[in-house]
Amino acid sequence: MTYAYLRQIPGTKNLTLQQKDVIGYALGQGLEIDKEVVEHSSKNRPIEERKQFEEFMHSMEEGDNLIVDEIWTLSNRIDELIKILCCTMSRKINLFVASQGVLITKETPIGQVMPLLNELREESQEKRGGVGRPKGSKSRSKFDALQPKILQMLKEGQSVSAIARELGVSRSSLKDYIESRSLKELVDNTFVEIGKPLQTDIISDEMLICPFEQKKQNKTKQKGVN
Repeated sequence: MTYAYLRQIPGTKNLTLQQKDVIGYALGQGLEIDKEVVEHSSKNRPIEERKQFEEFMHSMEEGDNLIVDEIWTLSNRIDELIKILCCTMSRKINLFVASQGVLITKETPIGQVMPLLNELREESQEKRGGVGRPKGSKSRSKFDALQPKILQMLKEGQSVSAIARELGVSRSSLKDYIESRSLKELVDNTFVEIGKPLQTDIISDEMLICPFEQKKQNKTKQKGVN
């Protein structure tokens, strides 16, 4: 099954635009959407209160495709998003992020995932500070496509000058980009080697625990004890 997941909360991209972008992406990937799932909310609720979303995640099966317009459609909190990604990976669900053209599975290089998380972190910081662009209007950079490569080279300890020479770009422009995206801080806080696939012998299914499934199992155990 291929699902399109749309989520409408105040201050975010409307459902019509999400639907348009998701359908366009699916056509480009040769995917036929079997079902659209829409989540409405009057406010941005924490994941524990999103019962509709929890039920939807329970209903998905191994090999299903899940297409979202942007990564924040799932959650705009990093901690919640990591739980959701663990869930899709552990259940072998293919997660497509249309706006970035990224497919996330257990084998996806972390270098493709980290820019999405970093962008979400920046937007959260801007929102807390009350400044910056509204969500959905974040400016793009010519360096965005090179971000996985830049992250890998920073992880290897290469200087900004060395990276600029190898990429054939302006050092000052690259320096501004790295600082604006907090890439050095991101690399410092990364414990998985950037740019390499998440091998199954490193991250097993037992390590990737779906929080929704775990909660369901805990309830079953409690009933058995009682």
